Amino acid sequence: MAAVEFRDLVKDFAVGLRGVKQRAVDHLSLSIARGEVFGLLGPNGSGKSTTIKILLGLIRPTLGDCTVFGVPSSRVEARLDVGYLPESPYFYRHLNGRELVRFYARLSSQKSAALDGRVDEVIGWVGMSEAADRRVDTYSKGMLQRIGLAQALVHDPRLVVLDEPTAGVDPAGAAAITALILKLKAQGKTVLITSHLLAQIEEICDRVAILDRGRLILTGTVPEVVGLGNRQSLLVDRLPAGELEELRAWLATRGHTLEAVQAARGRLDQVFLARTGQREAAATERIP
Repeated sequence: MAAVEFRDLVKDFAVGLRGVKQRAVDHLSLSIARGEVFGLLGPNGSGKSTTIKILLGLIRPTLGDCTVFGVPSSRVEARLDVGYLPESPYFYRHLNGRELVRFYARLSSQKSAALDGRVDEVIGWVGMSEAADRRVDTYSKGMLQRIGLAQALVHDPRLVVLDEPTAGVDPAGAAAITALILKLKAQGKTVLITSHLLAQIEEICDRVAILDRGRLILTGTVPEVVGLGNRQSLLVDRLPAGELEELRAWLATRGHTLEAVQAARGRLDQVFLARTGQREAAATERIP
């Protein structure tokens, strides 16, 4: 059983008073395996947020269905195993960080006996122990993201949904969040992440999917997506020019070794721009 399954998902929204329909998700079929870190990518307006809202049971699809560990996402029990960090979290700002995480733990029906220990544990995971007793209204954007990540993890969910988790976070904080995501994977958690920081996605994700205008245009493992099958990279101590077999023999006669022949790779951000048609727009954009 997959952790998340989208089957022929369609979502239309009414626009204006004339009943015109705008399609946000267009026949999306996608499966996310248990225990993998999955990157959901796409430009603004591609349908990522709508897809996540359907997964979380916040809106219903027009057609198709979504299941979370085999349970329809529209049912309350589907959300018991899900932790969620929105892109711009809004919290009760009169609470301090520890009170906030404890509040969400109680909402998730965590038992009182182990509650305080679990709250302190996840606050430590996100590097907020020293600021845990400060009011949330004194937190920076990056600190809000990290305490938001703690509330998403406090009830020990099997699926963690992270919408731009490193937005506004400094490089040290972003590195800590990346390490935490890999820790969650080692614990067997499934992580669904959206991010515009494609270098981060490339580093931590097992598989990615790229959406554009509501349609799935590309999916696969990161090596499959960024691989350049028609090229090779040569890794040697010192590399003169020449054809591969001639070069291998030439190097051997001179005491050099051809250490590796690997499939050449592009970069995930290059594939993203090319497949979503934004390369030309990015190149022609001018700052007034």
